Amino acid sequence: MSKLPRVSGRQCVKALGKARFYLKRQEGSHMILRRDDPFAQVVVPDHRELDGGTLRAIIRQAGLGVDEFIKLM
Repeated sequence: MSKLPRVSGRQCVKALGKARFYLKRQEGSHMILRRDDPFAQVVVPDHRELDGGTLRAIIRQAGLGVDEFIKLM
């Protein structure tokens, strides 16, 4: 298992976009992304740097592995 990279919320959204996620809506500083097939929805905070636990939860909810996420970066 690879070490988690240090990324901002916007970098995370850009990487998830490569995994067929799109911005559904934004509420304050939280961006809600959705993928239709297979269905998945994740909330990404628009922060300068995401905490490790938050990023790990986003990756898990997206149905990806850490290595897969790093390749999308």
